[in-house]
Amino acid sequence: MKCGLNIAGLIGIIYLLWAIIYLILTLAWLSQRGTRLRGWALALYIFQLIFTPIIMLLSGVILYYQGWRLDPVLQFEQFLLLLLILYLSIKDIVINAVYIDR
Repeated sequence: MKCGLNIAGLIGIIYLLWAIIYLILTLAWLSQRGTRLRGWALALYIFQLIFTPIIMLLSGVILYYQGWRLDPVLQFEQFLLLLLILYLSIKDIVINAVYIDR
């Protein structure tokens, strides 16, 4: 089993770590503010809470163990996707933190 530490392997490690951090932060937010959510909002948030970390963990493991096979263009594409995912999840966490203060 070859696990080269190139940019795809590093992205895989970042996905693994961020999935755990994102799960902890969203669980903390849901425990504080979950009583205010009703109906579809709560269902969508729980769906996001369950599947986002699972998908990020799977992607991280795949990229860590199989990332050495990717061409440089595909590694750059994975890097751009990582930036997008980090931006959207940080935006989600910041917006939730701002609404907690209100």
